[in-house]
This record gives sequence, C-alpha cells and structure tokens, in this order.
Amino acid sequence: MYKEDYPSQLLENAVDAISSLPGVGRRSALRLALHLLRQPQENVHHFTEAIDALRDNVCYCSECRMISDQPLCSICGDRSRDHRQICIVSDIQDVMSIENTGQYHGVYHVLGGIISPINGIGPSDLNIRALLERLEKAKAAAGADILPDVEIIMALPGDVEGETTSFYLYRQIAPYGVRVTAIARGLGFGDGLQYADAITLGRSIAGRQPFKVQ
Repeated sequence: MYKEDYPSQLLENAVDAISSLPGVGRRSALRLALHLLRQPQENVHHFTEAIDALRDNVCYCSECRMISDQPLCSICGDRSRDHRQICIVSDIQDVMSIENTGQYHGVYHVLGGIISPINGIGPSDLNIRALLERLEKAKAAAGADILPDVEIIMALPGDVEGETTSFYLYRQIAPYGVRVTAIARGLGFGDGLQYADAITLGRSIAGRQPFKVQ
C-alpha cells in the first residue's frame, strides 16, 4: 500500500491525529494540517484549547444525560418547560434536531444509542436505568403508585433496532402507568432524526400517536 512521505515527523503526527476522526481520510487530514500551519498561531491555539476544554470540561446532565456545561442542563433546569413530557431519543444530535423545530416544550432523556446485538449493544449499555430512576423519583414526589400525567414520547429511529429498543423500553416503563406515545412517521424507514428537515420533524412531534405494541 502506498504510504505518503512526510517532510516532518510533527506533520505526520498531526495527520495521524486528524485522520482518526470519523470520515476523515489521510489526504483530507493532510490538507487540514497544512491549512492549520498557514493560520496565525493564536488561531490554532484557540482551536486546540477549545477541543481540550470540550473533552476535559463538558459533562452529562444528571437528569437527562444531555451534554452540558453544568451538572444540570439548561433544558432540565428550565421550569417553564413541561417536565411531565419526556422525549426519549437515541443521541445528543436528536435533541438538537427537535429543539430546532420549536415544536416541543417538554424535556428529554438521551439513551446514548439503541439496542443493537450485531454491534454488541445491549440494554445495560444504554441510559435506561437512569430513566427508570427518574420515574421512581417522580412517583415519590407525587406520592402515587402510578404516573398517568406523565407522557413518554418515543422518538427513536424507525428501523428494526429502533423499534426493538422502543418495545423494550415500553415493557420497562409500563408498570409506572405513564402515557406512552410515538412520533408520527413522516420520516422514511431507517432515517435518523438529525437528517429530517425541521418542518417534517416538527409535524412528527406534533402528530405523535399512542405507542402500539406490535
């Protein structure tokens, strides 16, 4: 296999680091590294400091597992939002996509993926226990055995793995007596939420239907 000859070991190290990013090949990484070399030193330092701060200081919301600068994210900390509506999504980008629609005013729960046996991802690898703990806390606060005023919205991918995850979650949360709904399928089979336009996704949220067990 052809290997690029680099005039500098430092350049090669930079290319190795940049090409480790998903979707970035070595030739693209070389172009990016050379681009950084042409930038003012302070610009590059600002870039690397921002990446360092992202990795070192960002945290995950103690309530919903969204990324945040604080232990409680701005959405969970917003008392004007409807905390009786919890939208279940697979990842952080889905929260951002739904927020961009302006059609949803509840809160979220980020699973951190979906059940995928072929990829070695099981229920224990997801933030499911944290969701059940939220419901237990809501029960304690309400002093009730069930939570009929709480709505769980399934906003997971419409493929087989997403449906499997939704069904598993439904079985876990059914004993809490919550209302379970699913977004309307204005999206194509297998499409992720982050690939939908804001109008289609907004209509899917607004037109959600009761979750049906197949």
